[in-house]
Amino acid sequence: MDPCDHCEKIVQPYLDRSLSDEDIAFVDRHLSLCSWCARRFRFEAELRQYVRVACSEQMPVELKQKLADLRTAL
Repeated sequence: MDPCDHCEKIVQPYLDRSLSDEDIAFVDRHLSLCSWCARRFRFEAELRQYVRVACSEQMPVELKQKLADLRTAL
């Protein structure tokens, strides 16, 4: 299997810290050598952080009302 394909396949478990030591070592090594995969990893890590923050913040009441006003009946 292509190293980039393998890295992309296991990047989510890597971010979850649910890989074996062998797979962690593979990803660490590959990210140090492949700038494309390193950028992809940074994107995924930053996206996770953004989602984590967005999910923890309360939505302003005004925005909730605007969204409710946009709903259409089914």
